[in-house]
Amino acid sequence: MKPVIITAATPGEFSLLVSALEGKERFQVGYRDAYRGEVEERPVILAVTGIGKVNTAVAVTALLERFEPELLINTGCAGAYRGSGLAVGELAMATVEVMGDEGILAPDGWHSLELTGIPVIERKGESYYNRFPLTRWALDKALHVAETTGVSLLPGTFVTVSTVSGTLERGEELYRRFGGICENMEGGAAAQVALLYGVDCMEVRGVSNIVEDRDLSLWDIQVAVEKAQDFVARFIGALCETD
Repeated sequence: MKPVIITAATPGEFSLLVSALEGKERFQVGYRDAYRGEVEERPVILAVTGIGKVNTAVAVTALLERFEPELLINTGCAGAYRGSGLAVGELAMATVEVMGDEGILAPDGWHSLELTGIPVIERKGESYYNRFPLTRWALDKALHVAETTGVSLLPGTFVTVSTVSGTLERGEELYRRFGGICENMEGGAAAQVALLYGVDCMEVRGVSNIVEDRDLSLWDIQVAVEKAQDFVARFIGALCETD
């Protein structure tokens, strides 16, 4: 049985999943800490990527060079754009990941990499620039799990940034530009590498804050990552039921 690989930027974003692993073994891959074991007899690999796109791309590449997973799951926390309607502690799932910083800033405004005509990835006759789709069957399965377990899960476009938006103005700008529901620093890189390797990929995150003028007193990272991990565990359980 192929494993499920779960990645998160920091240990705190998957500590509960590590605790749930049966027969866990700690090892290193790509100079990062990782764990392998089972969840309900499903082989699972958990790996810390470090924050940001470069760390994530390196870690996911190392994992996919070494293992052939059924699915790559990227998880953690995210900042929700005000227009999304999401609240702190709710869950969001990516249908598409957009690289929000890659592009061209011209006199008439921002343009995606499509303006260059140079794809980031070409695969099966398709050209990809800033936008990387997530796997449909995983999304459908996750939405079914959410519905049957009474969990609120909003699907939509995620935006991956290098500079976290710490002002309402910036958040509104990205919301208008991409139609995204939330932002993070790693998901686009995971989706891009997975697409390159032809590996199915999903991303689910808990909302730790609303993107507005930065005020940490309004954040709740702990609740966000706990909710995300709980849902990922439910999802893996549902995979086991259908094997």
